[in-house]
Amino acid sequence: MSGSSPVRLLLADDHAIVRAGYRHLLEQQDRFIVVAEAATTEQAYILFRELRPDVVITDLAMPGASGLEAIQRILRADAAARLLVFTMYVSPDFALAALRAGALGYITKSSPPDVLLRAIADVLVGRQVLSPDIAQALTLARLAERRRPLEDLTPREFDVLCMLISPAGVQEIAQRLHLSAKTVQNLHYQIKSKLGVASDIELTRLAISWGLDLSPVLENKKLTGL
Repeated sequence: MSGSSPVRLLLADDHAIVRAGYRHLLEQQDRFIVVAEAATTEQAYILFRELRPDVVITDLAMPGASGLEAIQRILRADAAARLLVFTMYVSPDFALAALRAGALGYITKSSPPDVLLRAIADVLVGRQVLSPDIAQALTLARLAERRRPLEDLTPREFDVLCMLISPAGVQEIAQRLHLSAKTVQNLHYQIKSKLGVASDIELTRLAISWGLDLSPVLENKKLTGL
């Protein structure tokens, strides 16, 4: 990409009105152009393979598989892909999961517009970036305890955990993540084993006690009918 070429962006968010608002913001800047929009993880992956944008900006809560799955699938297709999470979740656990999955940045939607614009520029050149509220939340979480047990989960296990306590059944999770039911059951067992719980009730209570707030997931399911 030459110095005068605009940065080509792919927006992945399931709310069209949200995408329209951020497209307007981004394209007011001469240096950015939105080459495509995606409403699902599958669309984001297909459009990335087709267009190879410079930066992918993705939400985490979308119909079907989550943004974590989008991050992983895109990076399997192109290890050099630049991914920035732009989400409503002010959660150190979600931020850590996104970074472990391979995202270079994590910005909350409550951030001022200039934070998003600077984050895109940082991610473009390979710098890791967090919005101030997330950076503070991560610092406080690390001061409060040496290690959060959720850090032991892989991105796929974290994704399944979020679906389990949203709640979603094994068949629904398998369909959304394009996995077999047996694979989901195995992941379910591994999650409980790593977290030291015996039942789904204990699993949910434990996740909530760590501040894993899934109210945005539940609201997203209401909006999308999932």
